[in-house]
Amino acid sequence: MDTAFTAEQDEIRRTLRELLTKRSGPDEVRAAVRTAAGYDPRLWAQLSEQLGLPGLALPESYGGVGCGLAELALACEETGRVLLPSPLLATAGLAAPLITALGTPGQQGELLPRIADGSLTCALAVPGGALAPALGLTDDNVGGEWAGGGRAGGVQARPDDGGEWLLFGEAGQVLDGHSAGLLVVAAHTGGFARSRTLLFLVRADAAGLTRVRQTTLDETRPQARIELRDCAGRLLGADDAADVPGALAATGARAAALLAAEAVGAAGSALDRTVQYVRAREQFGRAIGSFQAVKHRLADLYVQVQAARSAAYYAAWDQAEGGLALAQCLEALRVVTGEAVQLHGGIGFTWEHEAHLYFKRATADELLFGPVHRLRAHAAERAGLFAARPAVAV
Repeated sequence: MDTAFTAEQDEIRRTLRELLTKRSGPDEVRAAVRTAAGYDPRLWAQLSEQLGLPGLALPESYGGVGCGLAELALACEETGRVLLPSPLLATAGLAAPLITALGTPGQQGELLPRIADGSLTCALAVPGGALAPALGLTDDNVGGEWAGGGRAGGVQARPDDGGEWLLFGEAGQVLDGHSAGLLVVAAHTGGFARSRTLLFLVRADAAGLTRVRQTTLDETRPQARIELRDCAGRLLGADDAADVPGALAATGARAAALLAAEAVGAAGSALDRTVQYVRAREQFGRAIGSFQAVKHRLADLYVQVQAARSAAYYAAWDQAEGGLALAQCLEALRVVTGEAVQLHGGIGFTWEHEAHLYFKRATADELLFGPVHRLRAHAAERAGLFAARPAVAV
C-alpha cells in the first residue's frame, strides 16, 4: 500500500491552507461566529466556488469534484487547524452521504448539485441531541432507542390525506440547524406497534418549523433546537423500506474520519502555537522553551499528535476504523489543548486568549461525539473483544 499523498492531494492541502491563513485568523473566527449564520458566507462562497469544497467527495455527474473521503479529510484537517466555522461537516459530512445513499434519483438530481456548488446547506436533526448513538459511534443504532419511542418522545411522522408527511416533535443540538436551507430529520412513523425510524426532508421555510440557535460552549460549531408542529416533510427515498440505521452508521463512519482529521488539525495547530510562545516567552533570563521540563512536555505532545494524525489518515482510507481514530484524535486534542493553556501561563487562563478556542473545541467535540471511552468500548464490542467466555464445568 502506498501511503504517500498524491500531487493533487498535496495541492488541495496547500491551496486551502494558504487561503485560510489569510482569511481565518482568530479575530476573523470570532467575528464570523457572532453573525446570524454563524460563519462567514463570503468565505464559504469562495471555498465552494473556487475550491469546490462541499462537493469534493461528490460524483462529477452531480457537479462534484469526484474525489474521495481522503481528500475531504485533508480539507477537514486544514479547516480544523483554524477552527473554521462553516457548514462543511453538517452538509458534506452528514447530509450529503445520506441523500446519496437513500435518495431517489430525482432527489439526488435536485439536491446534490446545489450542495456541490455551495448554494444549499443542510443539517441532520435527530431527537434528543443523540447524534453519536444515532450515527452508531457510541452504541448500536439498530434498535432506534436514540430516536425516542412509542407515541410520545422524539419526532413523529404521519401521512396526511394528500399522501404527504406531517412531522411533530423537536430535536436539539442540530449542527448548523439554524442556518441550513434543508433539514434531514429522523422521525418515528408506523404507530406504536410498527414504529420505525425514517428520514424526511424539511425545507427551511416550511410552515410549522421553528429554529432557535442555542448557546454553545464551542461557538465555532453552532447548534440549534428545532421544533416541528405539523410540519410538511418529504420522505427521503422511494419508500419506507430503506435501511435507515445502516445508512446512518455508514455516514457515522465517514463522519468519524472527518472529525478525526479536524481534531488532529486543531491539535497540531494548538501545539505549533504553543511552541512559538515558549520560544518567545522569557523567564529567569531565558526562553521558557529551553527548560528541560518544558521540552519533555512538548515532546510528549508531539508524539501524541503524530500518532493521532496517523490514525486519522488510516481512517480516511479504511472507514471501519473511524470510531477508534476519532477516540484517539479527540483524546490528543484534549491533552494538547489542556497543556497549551498551562504552558501559556497566566495569559493562557484568560478567556479571551486563542488557546481557549481550541480548548473549547476539544471539550465540546467530546461531549457531542464521544466520550472517548464509549467510542473505544463500542469499537471493542463490534470487534468481539468482550465476547462471553464459555462456562467451565467444575
